[in-house]
Amino acid sequence: MDGRIDVITLLFLIVAVVVILKLRSVLGRRTGDEEARYERQLRAQQEARERAAAAKGKVVTLPRREREPATVGAQKEMTTADAETRVKNFAAGNTFLEQALLNIARADASFDPEHFLRGAKAAYEMIVMAFAEGNRKLLKDLLSREVFDSFVAAIADRESRGEQIDQSFVGINKAEIVEAELKGKTAQVTVKFISQLISATRDAAGQVIAGDPQKVREVTDIWTFARDVDSRDPNWKLIATQAPN
Repeated sequence: MDGRIDVITLLFLIVAVVVILKLRSVLGRRTGDEEARYERQLRAQQEARERAAAAKGKVVTLPRREREPATVGAQKEMTTADAETRVKNFAAGNTFLEQALLNIARADASFDPEHFLRGAKAAYEMIVMAFAEGNRKLLKDLLSREVFDSFVAAIADRESRGEQIDQSFVGINKAEIVEAELKGKTAQVTVKFISQLISATRDAAGQVIAGDPQKVREVTDIWTFARDVDSRDPNWKLIATQAPN
């Protein structure tokens, strides 16, 4: 070579560079973002599944320990002993309540009064708000047939007059198990709730006819929940309500 650039060679080099660039644009190349995009897709799919599960229903399951296999006698005895220990610790010297809860725990070793009470508080708030909103579908999942019919009748009567309830749930000050009983295979547990609400009833014109939309008031309710201890359904339902004496 005499130092001059061969035109043909230069053309071949240009063509080669163009071909390489074309191949890279068609085949693509890793940018380091593929894993991030994949993770985002997985998160989006998981969130979609969670939203679908949440929308499927709003049945409140009062929490209870998973039922342990009891096919072996020693294992069953140990599970029952654990349940009795939980009950005795919970009753804290109240012998009458302790015996009543022990009867339930011996029929259903998964019963845990602490877990039950937490679930009962969640169910109480949902039922109170569902009644104010006239949410019959949610109430049907949480109430016995008799209580549901009573609640629905009250809602229908309210709606027939064009009235609405504006309500905010402030919180539960206290919730305690006051009674328990095992009737055959049905466990019944009665809870006293002391809660705070802001509630006002408005007529068809929007005027307040009861309550106060600016005032927090204390409400006391005594509710009884029940469940068949032999049922695979873990849900407890509200079977009775009463006013404090």
